Amino acid sequence: MAAVPVGSTMDLARPVSGSLPWRDIEALFLELGAEVSERAGSRVAVVLFGEVRVFHRPHPSPDTDKGAVASIRKWFEEHGVTP
Repeated sequence: MAAVPVGSTMDLARPVSGSLPWRDIEALFLELGAEVSERAGSRVAVVLFGEVRVFHRPHPSPDTDKGAVASIRKWFEEHGVTP
């Protein structure tokens, strides 16, 4: 199993945080080797684990909603990435 990189500021533990800045999540994707690209509107495509997932970049608040954090955590767990 892989682990979230040491020094990552993203907390994937339960209960799900409602105050994770999107920039921290995006930085974690990049640390894990993802390719991140802009899509229409506030959408961001993430290519990781041979899959493409599209997420909504939050605005005007920089914090990612709990549903998105839970979805990302589940995706990581499916591929052996643990907090």
